[in-house]
Amino acid sequence: MEAHENAEHAEQARDSFTRRVAGTMAIIAAALAVVGILGEFATTEELLKQQKASDQWAYYQAKSIRRYESEIARDLLAATKGEKVADYQGNAEKYKKDGEEIQDKAKELEHESEVSGHKAVRLRMGGIFLEIGIVFASLGILAKRASLGGASIALAVVSASIALTTLTNK
Repeated sequence: MEAHENAEHAEQARDSFTRRVAGTMAIIAAALAVVGILGEFATTEELLKQQKASDQWAYYQAKSIRRYESEIARDLLAATKGEKVADYQGNAEKYKKDGEEIQDKAKELEHESEVSGHKAVRLRMGGIFLEIGIVFASLGILAKRASLGGASIALAVVSASIALTTLTNK
């Protein structure tokens, strides 16, 4: 009877271990889902900001062309003693000033896109560690090794640390 009770206690301990590791695995899987979605958001944000930056550069090019045309008109009118030279000079200066502002905005958007890209990479790295953590938890259950279950928790902590670095705007 005593051997049967010992076997029963051993089975309960294994079941308890399996439940704990399976619970850990579920938590890690939920964290993986959140990190994955945040990674997708960061990637989308990166692409949208890069597109906006590209639009700004196209706008800058259009303004540069207009400035150049105004400069040509100014120079032609100056050579022929035309009366509208001042108008075209004003246009050229306005387009140059506009171009500088547009260029600054495009560079700002490029920087924001880069920041979003770095966030996406860190979130993806965090997701990788979470996926590996799930594998370790599964192995822990199959091998009945607490060390593998502990390794899955350690990997989840590493992942959380990596993902938390995205909270800064650097």
